[in-house]
Amino acid sequence: MSKLKTKSSAKKRFSATGRGKLRRRAAYHRHNLTKREKKVKRNQRSAQVLSPPDAAIVRQFLPYL
Repeated sequence: MSKLKTKSSAKKRFSATGRGKLRRRAAYHRHNLTKREKKVKRNQRSAQVLSPPDAAIVRQFLPYL
């Protein structure tokens, strides 16, 4: 059986936690940050775990993760 291809865009955007859940970066954290509250910016610094339905889709893009 041939090797499965990995989506290049997905491997740059997602990583796995130690327990195998998928992690992503927070959205809306690139520009126009001066108008946002400190609490919002602070919470967006940390990586967030994907919901199970979204993780199932992303796992198809990352067969070896």
